[in-house]
This record gives sequence, structure tokens and C-alpha cells, in this order.
Amino acid sequence: MSPAPAIDVDDLRVVRGGNVVLPGLSLKVQPGTVTGLLGPSGSGKTTLMRAIVGVQRIAGGTMRVLGEEDGAPSLRAQIGYVTQAPSVYADLTVTENLRYFARLVGASAGRIPTVLRTVGLEDVGDRLVGRLSGGQRARASLATALLGEPRLLVLDEPTVGLDPVLRRDLWATFHALADAGSTLLVSSHVMGEAALCDRLLLLRDGRLLAAETPAELLERTGADDLDTAFLRRVEAAEAA
Repeated sequence: MSPAPAIDVDDLRVVRGGNVVLPGLSLKVQPGTVTGLLGPSGSGKTTLMRAIVGVQRIAGGTMRVLGEEDGAPSLRAQIGYVTQAPSVYADLTVTENLRYFARLVGASAGRIPTVLRTVGLEDVGDRLVGRLSGGQRARASLATALLGEPRLLVLDEPTVGLDPVLRRDLWATFHALADAGSTLLVSSHVMGEAALCDRLLLLRDGRLLAAETPAELLERTGADDLDTAFLRRVEAAEAA
């Protein structure tokens, strides 16, 4: 018997500023996987992620996250959310930020060295965040999300602006977390990262174009690369 989905979205409708962003989206994310949420800017990726973590008002549909209704107070300690903009304080050191956020989520201070090692910042823990590079600030934000050992990590464009080596290292970290039992939903508009995911959700204009593995997407479209595969899915949807 297959495990229950970590995220189960059914006919989700979201309206923002009078505009229908998600017109009736349905999808599932399996536990213990790195699932890529891909699509161009404006496709609804961030809105969907906000709904999943319980900070986006929905106009219709249902959603269950980790077996519970979305927005349930009990989910707060089980979900880590990393926004596109770094969510750490520039006038505090990395370690001071982690101490602060550890108190907020009820995590032990003993978790701090562990998450610093996980994101590769153990050598800059005493440095002010404002003096870090953009990539280091992004990893500091990820570290705060890992403090509570979340069952679900929702990461919105976590590799934007990072050099190829840092992107490689972060994706290795994502898969290590999944191997340890966490579920990760990672958004990106860079199709080159799609091959690094266990499964892909392709969005365009708030609609789901595909939900399959990278290999399945290539086979279904007959494409040689994922960029071409995505374009063919878009063309097929527009022709339908």
C-alpha cells in the first residue's frame, strides 16, 4: 500500500488582487522526495507554496499537508519555509540568528552546529549576516528552516544567484535531507535544475501541465532535453 501524499491539493482556487492565480489546481507530492515545482515567473509557484505553508488565503478547493488540513496549528512545527528573499537579520551574526529562531520554534541550541554543517556555514557562524555574500545569506535562511527538523521543506527559488558549485552543494543537501525522511518542494524557473529532482510539477498560468519524473517527461515528449520537453508540453496545452 503506497504511503499517503505529503501534500494533497484538490481543485485549489486562489484569487489575489482580483486576479485568479490558481483556477482549480490539483496535485500530489509524495513523502521522502525532492519534487521540483517549475515554471516561468507568474505561473503561480509562489502562490501555491504560500497556500501549502498556510499563509495564503484560498478561495476554494481543499488541501491536506502531512495528513492534516492546511493551516492547522500543529503543522507550524513540521514545516520549514524558505522565501526567495533571505529571511535573516543583517545586523546579527549567523549564530545569533540561529539562536533567535531556535527559541521561536522550540529547538535545542544543540541543533545550531548541526545545521551550520548541513549548509556549509560552520566557518562563518560569528560573521554578521550583512557581511555575507548573497549565496551565504541564502544558506543562512535555509539553516533557520532546518532548526526544527521539519518533515516538509518548502523552498522558493533557493538557488537564485548562486554559482554552480554552491547550487551543486545545495542540491546534494536537498537529497540528503530527503534520504533522511524529509519531503522537499523546491521551486525554480531554471529548467536545468529539473533533472536533479525525483519528480516534476510543471506549472503555467496556474495550471498543471505535467506531474512526472524527468525521464518520463522526456519520453512522453520525445525531447532530448528538459527545456524542449517543457516547451512541447506548453505547445500541446495551447493547442488543446
